[in-house]
Amino acid sequence: MRIIDPKEISTSAFHGYLLGAVAPRPIAFASTIDKDGVVNLSPFSFFNTFGSNPPILVFSPARRVRDNTTKHSLENVKEVPEVVINIVNYAIVEQMSLASTEYDKGVNEFLKSGLTPVPSTMVRPPRVKEAPVAFECKVLDIIAVGTEGGAANLVICEIILAHIDENILDENDKIDPFKLDAVARMGGDWYCRANGSALFEIEKPLRTKGIGVDQIPESIRNSNVLTGNDLGRLGNVENIPTAEEIEDFGKKSEIQEMKVRFKNDEESLVFHLHEHAKGLLAAGDVGNAWKALLQLK
Repeated sequence: MRIIDPKEISTSAFHGYLLGAVAPRPIAFASTIDKDGVVNLSPFSFFNTFGSNPPILVFSPARRVRDNTTKHSLENVKEVPEVVINIVNYAIVEQMSLASTEYDKGVNEFLKSGLTPVPSTMVRPPRVKEAPVAFECKVLDIIAVGTEGGAANLVICEIILAHIDENILDENDKIDPFKLDAVARMGGDWYCRANGSALFEIEKPLRTKGIGVDQIPESIRNSNVLTGNDLGRLGNVENIPTAEEIEDFGKKSEIQEMKVRFKNDEESLVFHLHEHAKGLLAAGDVGNAWKALLQLK
């Protein structure tokens, strides 16, 4: 592992490592307004949600690394402590990127990007009509954590109204990640799209207590086939199969064929049983994966 002390390299160099490693990052497409009513629209990937009661979002218009200047969005929320945080999806990612251009103060990024401003209900800055979700927020606090280039300015926002496009909801009124088609920032010029094969499910262990990887037999834990993710999935069961279930599974034709083919080669048998279990895990069949792995117990 390379060890890097952020105090021993330039801020810009460590900034690059930071953005490359802490990824993907959601994007706050923030619309703000100054005391004269001039609108600004700009994206920030130092952003996330930090509570739901009250609902809190935090984004950071950090001081520019190259010249230590502050951004118009920060100046605006100091003058008018309100903001609309629009969520970016793939359909508007290019326009969002264009809006990140450092235009002179007073230039309307809605016009430059071709996005449509829509009057908000409870705050003065407009929201982005094309955004799948928009949160009208009041700014509770702004915390500056430094005065040098790259220093964060944490803008703590309370959501007071949400706008959600009904087209991204599923039959249970939940946001469907495939319909949302969100994008996120990586390092450099890179983004990622949360759709297609990039999306996968992992059952949350909220109502169950998995046995844990430490309770998996050592011969399985030390497998040359199974990955850490495979072991994590195996450890998320509450109970391993019974001896009767393992025996019944062993009667399946594919298991019998392996046992006959490798009856004099236990190492190969273990390998093929583990390969078979890995395929079952990939298909979400954790119970049968356990039964395959325990054939030689």
